[in-house]
Amino acid sequence: MSYSVVAFWEWPIFVCLFGIMKILVADKISPSGVAYLRSQPGFEVLEAYQSSGEEIVGLVGDVDAIVVRSETQINRMVIEAASRLRVVGRAGVGVDNIDVEAATERGIVVMNTPTGNSVATAELTFTHMLCGARPVPQAVAMMREGKWDRKGFSGMELYRKTLGIVGLGRIGSEVARRAQAFGMRVVAHDPFLAPSRAKAMQIECLAFDALLAVSDYITVHMPLTEGTRHLIDAAAFEKMKDGVRIFNCARGGIIDEAALLAAVNSGKVAAAGLDVFEDEPPGADSELRGHPRILLTPHLGASTIEAQESVGIEIAEAITEALSGGVIRSAVNMPSIDAETLEVLKPYLELGANLGTLLQQISPAQVEKIQVSYWGKIVDLDSNSVTRGILKGYLRLISGGDVNFVNAPVIMKRLGIEVDVTKTNLESDYTELVQVEAFGLDGTVCSVAGTLIGKANIPRVININGQAVETDLGGIHLILENKDEPGIVGQVGTEIGRDGVNIATISMSRNEVGGVAMTVVNLDSELSDAAMEAITAAPGVKRALLVHA
Repeated sequence: MSYSVVAFWEWPIFVCLFGIMKILVADKISPSGVAYLRSQPGFEVLEAYQSSGEEIVGLVGDVDAIVVRSETQINRMVIEAASRLRVVGRAGVGVDNIDVEAATERGIVVMNTPTGNSVATAELTFTHMLCGARPVPQAVAMMREGKWDRKGFSGMELYRKTLGIVGLGRIGSEVARRAQAFGMRVVAHDPFLAPSRAKAMQIECLAFDALLAVSDYITVHMPLTEGTRHLIDAAAFEKMKDGVRIFNCARGGIIDEAALLAAVNSGKVAAAGLDVFEDEPPGADSELRGHPRILLTPHLGASTIEAQESVGIEIAEAITEALSGGVIRSAVNMPSIDAETLEVLKPYLELGANLGTLLQQISPAQVEKIQVSYWGKIVDLDSNSVTRGILKGYLRLISGGDVNFVNAPVIMKRLGIEVDVTKTNLESDYTELVQVEAFGLDGTVCSVAGTLIGKANIPRVININGQAVETDLGGIHLILENKDEPGIVGQVGTEIGRDGVNIATISMSRNEVGGVAMTVVNLDSELSDAAMEAITAAPGVKRALLVHA
């Protein structure tokens, strides 16, 4: 189950029977943040820094909110001990030290501060770039040894060099602005960014391989997902210029560290800078630590006075608003709502999120518009939450853990994707229906539609790209578009069986006799690359996609 997104609701928050709400600040945040909490009427603030796990368990029995950074572990034991807990706030982005699943089961909202450190991380990235261009740290170390060697520390200018930015989100955009001020040519690769948005920023969008080929400097700014893990690998380094300089202040694992070492040792990479690592901290015997042309910092992206001030105040304000019955900001899981409303909305939220995820996987990478259409009684419910769920689902595999119900519309806007919603009470073949369409820049229109089936309100997909099919929304699905002719389904089934994968269900339809047929196969496990290649190459198969819920 994914908890990367949360809704923007009016949250009917817990009302303390004793009239006082208690906030435990477990990790040190900015004094301004603590002062803000203390200034709120009805709040009691307890500061308990550097407490052990046992001490935290003993402190949380009567607290309504907990504030942490990255040190204190809010695990299942802590959550089970906190009978009144309703909010956990992380003064920072990552929530690895919080058991989000356990919190969600208890209806506890987990919130973070995704915007407070953007400038700090961008400036650290630029610091790494400057040190990669001019070996200042090495020169400082030499001077401290009492030596003087000007010739051994020659560098290069940033002016008129090409910077390739992989991932043009908040931080990537801040880096781009600073690079342009230095007179650099900025190119970017972000497969989900609309060209109009890049043009407005005076940035040239390139395919990934093209960016690698033209860049003198490369920096990455994206979440770590299955799609971005080891994105910069040995093959990517081979496509780069000789003497390229590369930097990662985003997430450890985007750059393959073994491939980076090989590229630096061969001279392919002239210099590198890392603030994040595949294992943190890297082992004492790591080759990265002693390499003269690799500059390392210990995950300092958000470590500025201003960033810590910003995230401290931001999380204090967010917790105050939540405990006061306001809206939930920057939550990363499903917020607590009253049982009756949740019971009604739950199947619609599941339907919307899974329709969004399915649509993203069958659509082209660059989309200019998402059209959401509602029919039937869902129009009278909180369809805004369902729409946000659709956007969250669409972005889930693109933006990783940073996306939630609150920021999904903002991310869509940043990508240059327009979102339109229509509602109608006109009759359809279903009591209620949700349809989502994606309009690609190449003129392609992809669509999915779903409804709730039976008294149990089970979410079902009932249409894909205009073809009537029926399948559930869970697990792994093979979607085939093929010529409507005998033998194709048999060939595909044979390849699936040869791969040792069991078929759960099959749904088939066609637009006309001899036309285009669609087959949706629900699989019990993943197909191998070889099986997918064989299926794609089968005569009559026009398109084969493996999609995940």
